[in-house]
Amino acid sequence: MKRIERAGLALLHRLDPETAHGLSIRALRAGLVPLPGPVTSSRLATRVAGLALPNPVGLAAGFDKNATAVAALMRAGFGFVELGAATPRPQPGNPRPRLYRLTEDRAAINRFGFNNDGVTAIAARLAARPTGIPVGLNLGANKDSADRAADFATVLAIAGPHVDFATVNVSSPNTERLRDLQGKAALTAVLEGVLETRATLPHPIPIFLKIAPDLSPTELEDLAEAALTAKIDGIIATNTTLARDGLTSAHKAEAGGLSGTPLFERSTRVLAQLSVLTGGRVPLIGVGGISSATEAYEKIRAGASAVQLYTALVYGGLSLAGDIARGLDALLARDGFGSVEEAIATGRSAWT
Repeated sequence: MKRIERAGLALLHRLDPETAHGLSIRALRAGLVPLPGPVTSSRLATRVAGLALPNPVGLAAGFDKNATAVAALMRAGFGFVELGAATPRPQPGNPRPRLYRLTEDRAAINRFGFNNDGVTAIAARLAARPTGIPVGLNLGANKDSADRAADFATVLAIAGPHVDFATVNVSSPNTERLRDLQGKAALTAVLEGVLETRATLPHPIPIFLKIAPDLSPTELEDLAEAALTAKIDGIIATNTTLARDGLTSAHKAEAGGLSGTPLFERSTRVLAQLSVLTGGRVPLIGVGGISSATEAYEKIRAGASAVQLYTALVYGGLSLAGDIARGLDALLARDGFGSVEEAIATGRSAWT
């Protein structure tokens, strides 16, 4: 199976990255990709914000923006899956090309700009999904919206009944001035609107907040305070970065958000700092540069209750999800931890 996956990845890497990604989604939908089902054990099974996860290794938003392959992704070895981002109205996003592989750096740069089919179409697909591992939706705002803060609540109102959690995404660098909503006053208003909408759903769900890795210490403190005051259910740290430190690939100067291996250290430091600021009062989900079980373990030991992957799948394939979960199980056992929860923040001092 690994040999077939490697051959498939080699073929996809000969194509334009966005075209290759579209083909991978179609292959998933057509059942052409071997899927092992969720990987779990007594050590890996955990709860985050009330969600029961078979393992703490999730799929980050952006891989399946339009929820067209959700049933297959639920069987790909992940412990949870996040889809989207979805906006109230369909939008094409930024002009192509807008996705670049940085192969030498094991990274990617994208400037998609929340391209998606719109929340009505996405919600209809989510309503038809099978039961299984938790599935969430990343909430976005339309580029030309007159009230971006209200867009997040609109998406939640329509799709909320069909997902297990939702994430407020005010940290994408590819929608102009979206990151301005991470300021304390603006963020408080956004979260209030989303939480008010959650109260109207048939079944209230956890609300997460996804933050940028490029915040100053003061900005991070303000964000943590706003999140704790609003009593959100979790923080995802982090989104892509605008930094370009140490890159060697030909596309290193392209505009957009950088993800992958170069983001690992920056995002993990933010995660650890956020763990200190929140003092364990809200679960954290670590994202950014994870491509191995060792790196997933580092995120957990820095303060994460769970982790998410995306860019590493471009280079390692979908089987990486199960490989990381199984490797994480072995690392927990090696160090005498009986659960993921026991390992959280045990190595935080190395990152703060």
